[in-house]
Amino acid sequence: MGVEKTVELARTIGLKTLVILSLSSMLGSGIFLLPAFAHEVVGPGMWFAFILAGSVVISSAYSKAELASAMPQSGGFYVYAERTYGYLVGTISGLGLFASFMLKSAFALVGFAAYMKVITDHYGIENVNSNAIAMVLLAFILLVNLTGVKAIKKVQIPIVTGAMAMVVVLCIMALFSPDLDLGRPVENFQPVSLSMGTAAALVFVAFSGAIKVGAIGGEVIDPETNLPRGMIQSLFIATLLYAVVAYIMAAVMDPGAFMTGTPPHAVENPISVFADSVAGTAVVLIASLVAIIAMASMALAGVLSSSRFLYAMAKDGVLPASLGELNERYQTPHWPILLTGLLMAVSIYSFDVHVIAELASGFILMVFIVLNLTVVVLRGAGPKHEWNPTYRSPLYPLPQIYGTVAGIFMLVLMGKKALFGGGGAILLGIVAWYAYGRKNVKPREGTTPLNAFLSRDDSEAEGN
Repeated sequence: MGVEKTVELARTIGLKTLVILSLSSMLGSGIFLLPAFAHEVVGPGMWFAFILAGSVVISSAYSKAELASAMPQSGGFYVYAERTYGYLVGTISGLGLFASFMLKSAFALVGFAAYMKVITDHYGIENVNSNAIAMVLLAFILLVNLTGVKAIKKVQIPIVTGAMAMVVVLCIMALFSPDLDLGRPVENFQPVSLSMGTAAALVFVAFSGAIKVGAIGGEVIDPETNLPRGMIQSLFIATLLYAVVAYIMAAVMDPGAFMTGTPPHAVENPISVFADSVAGTAVVLIASLVAIIAMASMALAGVLSSSRFLYAMAKDGVLPASLGELNERYQTPHWPILLTGLLMAVSIYSFDVHVIAELASGFILMVFIVLNLTVVVLRGAGPKHEWNPTYRSPLYPLPQIYGTVAGIFMLVLMGKKALFGGGGAILLGIVAWYAYGRKNVKPREGTTPLNAFLSRDDSEAEGN
């Protein structure tokens, strides 16, 4: 026990790997699931929904980068919230984000079922138990996480590279398709509308990987420099890729191809349908296989980041100490990883994961709002809480204002499910704090930056 508590997470993640990990956690649902859902809401103009959502995330990413450069520990937003607002808000944030990412990872494992069905139908295989296959993938994901980040690097890099290459090839093929109509995505285009805002809110979850990489700050080489660069670079790449792919899909696919069933609903395998629109059966099967692997990759990165929230909270005494122990051989937080996997398995077998993912996205959006407010609080806390991060958000406070206002607007547009999801996460955090954390954390010395911010004189904030 005593030896394990002195072991620290090794810093082995460079800038390139950080960008890869961030992209791998974003590209799964963003390309392989959400385009059809966005098209159902706003039609061929869905490509702009990704740009609109990306603009909110990138604005908030400047705030996240500033926070990460000053506090590059594992735990990400939990650490920022706890240091700024106190243990209670930190507990709510940490458990809420853990639940959100864990459920989104479970959603990814279930999401590949539609692509798996494309392959099994082609070969005439019947009665395939998708949940059983998801459990096999989950076991592999846990094994990779338990053996360390170095193993994850070896798996993630070829997966992300292959997935991006497959999508790029499909887009190039689409450009030579006789069905291509580049004017269709801008016909009756209404960038400022409630439906566009709703679609942007719907695809917002595709960008949550920007938060995930902050959760592994304790394992990043030169984190003060690489964390900001990694987050900003991956977000720009993801936003551009989402928008271009969505535009070409809308230009080459018949609008009816995005829908299926009676009553009509969005297809859950849009890349397979996209491939069918521009190529033959062989390409459809390859694209479906790539989608399956990409969804597994998304879950792999999700387990990595989700477990670090529990690890960081246990190190602070908010959660049981055993969750803060590291495996002596692999230097990984084995109990948080196993607990994450167990809860994912329960979710896959017990709940409608599509609905749960939508609920979880509400709290993720709330987190981006609080991220921006946190930078404002820390910059204005006064001399008692000196704030000198190595990276400072450009054009402050404009990105923070835009990210906060647009985030609130999108949260409202998401509807009751998202609000209920956020409310449930808040309740979970409050219960955990009063049942365990309050009795075990070390008393805080002095006031929090929030208290200093609320009680400061205007003269104290000058220069921040």
